[in-house]
Amino acid sequence: MTTTTDRILNFSAGPATLPEPVLEQARTDIWNVRESGIGICEHSHRGPVFDEVLAEAVADCRAVGQIPEEFDILFLQGGATMQFAMVPMNFLPEGATANYVNTGVWTSKAQKEAMKLGNVHVAYEGEADKFDHCPKQDELECAPDAAYLHYCSNNTIYGTQFNHTLSDSGRIVCDMSSDIFSKPIDWNAFDMIYAGAQKNLGPSGTVLVIARKDMLETCPTHLPSMLNYNAIAKKGSRLNTPPAFGIYLMGQVFKWILSEGGVTAMHERNTRKASCIYEALEANSHCYTIFAKEGSRSLMNISFTTNEDVKNEMFLKEAASQGMSGLKGHRDLGGIRASIYNAFPEEGCKRFAEFLNTFAQSH
Repeated sequence: MTTTTDRILNFSAGPATLPEPVLEQARTDIWNVRESGIGICEHSHRGPVFDEVLAEAVADCRAVGQIPEEFDILFLQGGATMQFAMVPMNFLPEGATANYVNTGVWTSKAQKEAMKLGNVHVAYEGEADKFDHCPKQDELECAPDAAYLHYCSNNTIYGTQFNHTLSDSGRIVCDMSSDIFSKPIDWNAFDMIYAGAQKNLGPSGTVLVIARKDMLETCPTHLPSMLNYNAIAKKGSRLNTPPAFGIYLMGQVFKWILSEGGVTAMHERNTRKASCIYEALEANSHCYTIFAKEGSRSLMNISFTTNEDVKNEMFLKEAASQGMSGLKGHRDLGGIRASIYNAFPEEGCKRFAEFLNTFAQSH
């Protein structure tokens, strides 16, 4: 991966860094896609050019994720937050209960939305531990015969990531917004996953949903069509005018991942990227404290602090002067956060590690 001289290092948690080859292709295709004489944002969502764009996005998504045929691939609007309500609307029948694993802000929000629609059992509550780790299976207290268990694979704010899957008697639903396709997925462990695009896939406002076809068939018919996963699936994500540019751009990201060696190569690279930063933080433990416990540390979001608000501000200011943006920690946690999704360049992580060392020595 190469970077251009006029682009700074974007550590933002989302919307986040996109692959430069994708941006270069999009620059062309916004003006004239596939030599059609019209840009991608201007084409009819039911015309032949977009037919090809959508078909390729679905096929490339299936190839990237090695997604079995028993799963449907959907592109929706509204982002991941919309799924907090859509999941229980579609899969939490009246009188049934859903298990929720609370590992941070976003799972807490998902849980609260579900509570408006049905019975929710909190199978794990991480607030007492300040969300510093992802629970093992034996830490869960699941309600029996639940309709589904919901959890989030990577918690952007606290910098924690599941390195294992969870199981339950019901379906397994996972929010993979911030680590989708950063590593291989065991499809035997999931019935549905969803991911907002703006971290690892594309632009904000678009969401990828991958769900078992037999699960979609259970969606209640009384729901409004635009909130019914099965209705959307039957129309191939074109029940209404879809987020055409978002689908196009996600399709380009899928092509980029394939060209880079697929999710296995992504995982190897992401491991190297995160390791060099964690090693610098640990080597300077007199200066930095990592929020997440070992064993739960994210490869996507590295949250830490200098333990002093004034020093944190100095860190952010000096980093900005060296072309490093988006490092301020989330308002619910504070501190510093480096988000290094798939498209973030490996050499950028090395530069950041060097900066961590220099800052620690000079302060």
